[in-house]
Amino acid sequence: MGFRISLRRTKVVSDKWYVIRGVQTVRTYNFSLASYHFQMNYHFITIEGNIGAGKTTLAHLLAKHFNSRLILEQFADNPFLSKFYENPKQFAFPLELFFMAERYKQLKELVHTKDMFHNITVSDYLFTKCLLFAKVNLPEDEFRLYQKLFEIIYQQLVQPDIVIYLHAPVSKLQSNIKKRNRSYEQSIPDQYLFEIQQAYTNYIKQHNLKTIYIDATNADFLGNPKHFKVVLDALEKDYDSGQHYFVLP
Repeated sequence: MGFRISLRRTKVVSDKWYVIRGVQTVRTYNFSLASYHFQMNYHFITIEGNIGAGKTTLAHLLAKHFNSRLILEQFADNPFLSKFYENPKQFAFPLELFFMAERYKQLKELVHTKDMFHNITVSDYLFTKCLLFAKVNLPEDEFRLYQKLFEIIYQQLVQPDIVIYLHAPVSKLQSNIKKRNRSYEQSIPDQYLFEIQQAYTNYIKQHNLKTIYIDATNADFLGNPKHFKVVLDALEKDYDSGQHYFVLP
């Protein structure tokens, strides 16, 4: 004989606890909110921001929370990265070509493979960042060639349902860069970070992307649960195209 079940949350520890009540029995189960993907409006979430904004940290936290597939940029695999910071003019073009090829290789799997175990994908980069960084790093003639290649590849990729953009002042970015202590990043000038910041904000506004725009000036997603909760609460809502601004407590 069938019976009705009801669902209610009883307490929160490291995960979410629920009680499923039936007419004849009561059992307690421990499982993540990720089991309820039908409540999530966004199945491909991309986190973006400047160098040192905290993209990867937030991506890890969201992927763990939603039990999602995680796509992280493999920047350390680029053999031109440290050379670029030493000699930007000489190594900018191979640097950007390598990044574009690697990002395409990662993201094309969203088109060709379906993950039966993960209904949500979280990425810590937007493929368009190829074009934004190239615009800052390349001379005009090289950028035009790069743009043609980008436009061919871009059409083959799935675009995110929503972008979470972390905006932080250059002073905060530099502080984060110093803390993570990657040797090749330690001499990045403020002006370069400012130019990248402008490229991002201009692109988001001009293309009217559906964006959760977070002031990350004092962000501490790992150490302050209230900051992470702002992001989770924001993802529960549906939005029109455009920027939707959030301030962390």
